[in-house]
Amino acid sequence: MSEKRRDSRNRVLRTGESQRKDGRYLYKYVDADGKPQSVYSWKLVATDKVPAGKRDCIALRDKEQEIQRSLADGVSTAGGKLTVSELYTRFTTLRGNVKRSTKGSRQYTAKLIAEDLLGAKLISGVKPSDAQEWALRMQKKGLSYRVINNTRRSLKAAFQMAVSDGWLRKNPFDFALNTVIRNEVNVRPALTEEQEQVLLDFVRHDKAYGRYYNEILILLRTGLRIGEFCGLTVQDIDFENGLINIDHQLRWEKGGSGYYIDTPKSKSSIRKVPMSAEARKAFERVIARRGEPEPFTLDGYSGFLFVNEIGEPYPAHHYQEALRRMVQKYNRTHEEQLPKVSPHVLRHTFCTRLANKNMNPKSLQYIMGHADINITLNLYAHVSLDAVKAEVVKLLA
Repeated sequence: MSEKRRDSRNRVLRTGESQRKDGRYLYKYVDADGKPQSVYSWKLVATDKVPAGKRDCIALRDKEQEIQRSLADGVSTAGGKLTVSELYTRFTTLRGNVKRSTKGSRQYTAKLIAEDLLGAKLISGVKPSDAQEWALRMQKKGLSYRVINNTRRSLKAAFQMAVSDGWLRKNPFDFALNTVIRNEVNVRPALTEEQEQVLLDFVRHDKAYGRYYNEILILLRTGLRIGEFCGLTVQDIDFENGLINIDHQLRWEKGGSGYYIDTPKSKSSIRKVPMSAEARKAFERVIARRGEPEPFTLDGYSGFLFVNEIGEPYPAHHYQEALRRMVQKYNRTHEEQLPKVSPHVLRHTFCTRLANKNMNPKSLQYIMGHADINITLNLYAHVSLDAVKAEVVKLLA
């Protein structure tokens, strides 16, 4: 019978364990991928003292216990050696069939991760508390709740891939962000009917901004996303059937190639939006005013409706800035102030107005191009008090 191996304190060592000449303990094993691996510790068990001048560490047998758990669960230690930045790069590479705008967002996210200490951390060492501390650091850095949450969702998806591949047991980013930091996003309310009319009247009679009257009216009466609106061509307006065809949008890549045509936000965004009488007349005025601009073709599309003096379509940020300036001008000379207005506020106003008139939520979902009915239903939380009061009186009369 062979004599059992012992350490310097005459303790029996288990299979795979040994002690080096410098006193450090070693454990050898074969991982889930069939590759030999080794772990070290200055302590055999948790009650051992670390030699003078050495940093405290996890005991070897505690490490063994975790290794055996991983092996039993089929968790590979190889993938755990990836850093968070490397994991995110692998995740995005394997899921490369995305929109051009998404690629730009991913570059920003990758940079955000790499610039934080989390980026260099091994994924096997990331705990839920590390993920939550990351969120707090991002908030302290000045990032908005929306940006932090979008990045958290991306990291959650990347770590879920690692869990599915057997590299990790749990996903450290599987937590609700609002349990860690407060959502201080202020959703801009829809314009009231009075504010809407004030804005339209001001723009219609203003010498500088009067040229935007039709555009603002169309946005208020169609609820189009600003990218969808900017990408509209003459061919998209079906006057015979009173419909607006939405199957593309105009995007602008800052610092890149500039204009490009993209698919709508989702499959649900491909739709035909009915034209009201006001919207129809506004489109007729736009086409009549447009005349015959210089030919401009972009990714196979031509005949854009809303163009500048050289025939190029206006990008979304042009209208964002125009609305900001016209509201500022109005508020400088009027006691009753208009709130901040953006293209999205005009879209939100359109949707809220139809919700106030009790439009069927599924019909409203289609017109808005919402992929999720919950997005549409949430707008009913923003209906006015007068609308709620009228509804109660009507139902209980």
